[in-house]
Amino acid sequence: MIFQLHPRLKQDTLFVMDLALSQLLLMNDERFPWLILVPRRTAVSEITELAPAEQNQLLSEIVALSKMLKQTYDADKINIAALGNIVPQLHVHVIARYKTDSAWPSAVFGFQKSIAYSPEKAMVAIEKVKSVVSNFLEILS
Repeated sequence: MIFQLHPRLKQDTLFVMDLALSQLLLMNDERFPWLILVPRRTAVSEITELAPAEQNQLLSEIVALSKMLKQTYDADKINIAALGNIVPQLHVHVIARYKTDSAWPSAVFGFQKSIAYSPEKAMVAIEKVKSVVSNFLEILS
């Protein structure tokens, strides 16, 4: 079976790059620096369904993205979530948060209507994430 991104994730995100285990996506909402990791495995909805080595790799990717977001975007807090209540495909949200953001201190999920990136802003945001993530790739190995 070939890995396919869930239609909802495909609709709501922008592709950034492939990491060792996961596809790295940018949530198409310019209000928050919001990344999503989707392990490229079929029919997996829970972290516990990954092999132990894959669980470790996913954790490494989460930690690296968390550090990258915290440093690059000078975030007050990093939110990490793997809910799957609407999208059953395993995916992990890694979100930079600020005490001054419009959703603080609540979760960003379902908070008001998202503001999609313009094509130009999307390209800039994706390139920024790509270039900064490349500096963290040694953590992802």
